[in-house]
Amino acid sequence: MNHIGGLPGAFNYTTADLTLCPTTNYDSDAFNDFKKYAEKNGGGITIPSAGDTYTLGSATIDILGVNDGSDTNNTSIVLKITYGSTAFLFTGDAEREVEQAILNRGADLSATVLKVGHHGSDTSTTYPFLREIMPEYAIISVGTGNSYGHPTDNNLSRLCDAEVTVYRTDLNGDIYVTSDGQSVSIFSDKTAAIDEIMTPGSSVPLRHLLHKSLSQSRMIRLQKHRLYRQHEHRKIPLSFL
Repeated sequence: MNHIGGLPGAFNYTTADLTLCPTTNYDSDAFNDFKKYAEKNGGGITIPSAGDTYTLGSATIDILGVNDGSDTNNTSIVLKITYGSTAFLFTGDAEREVEQAILNRGADLSATVLKVGHHGSDTSTTYPFLREIMPEYAIISVGTGNSYGHPTDNNLSRLCDAEVTVYRTDLNGDIYVTSDGQSVSIFSDKTAAIDEIMTPGSSVPLRHLLHKSLSQSRMIRLQKHRLYRQHEHRKIPLSFL
């Protein structure tokens, strides 16, 4: 509910046939503004359920989770968009409680691109969840110099262990992903070195991080990540689960 402030502006620019949201009521001016415009230009608010399916052109949207916890973050809608042989997993601010609930339902989580949960917080993208996704790419939406230290060292370490190519909005700017149904292409406004990408947060100079924060084993993983990955039959070692 804390990321809807810009949606009324979006509804002023365009219209939608369907607006999905985990609730129809929330005590904030921002939500009430969003609800007004959703009713005016977005077909009203629809609360989906896990297992629901929608179509988006030639793509399919599967709802994997919604309202799986009492914390606001865990009310997030988790959905997967499949287009041809490519897939995109959007996790909102969902934390490990939601990830486990989705795992318990046995959903197919495999995806080409993962939008990393909760801005790369420690509370999201657990090893069991990541192991079922095995994405080629991960995108972290995070503010530059944020006070939370996102993305965190542990989150980046898990992505590094899974040999995922990571993009971050604080370092790469706007990130554009396209799919032809067979493969995806990713472009960004800015480029960033792998060492920068794998640095927690965005305000700590890498030279200080390397001397003060990274263990020798983490450095080995970074060197391994530079070599990229074999694209077939990638698995996270069981010792990481």
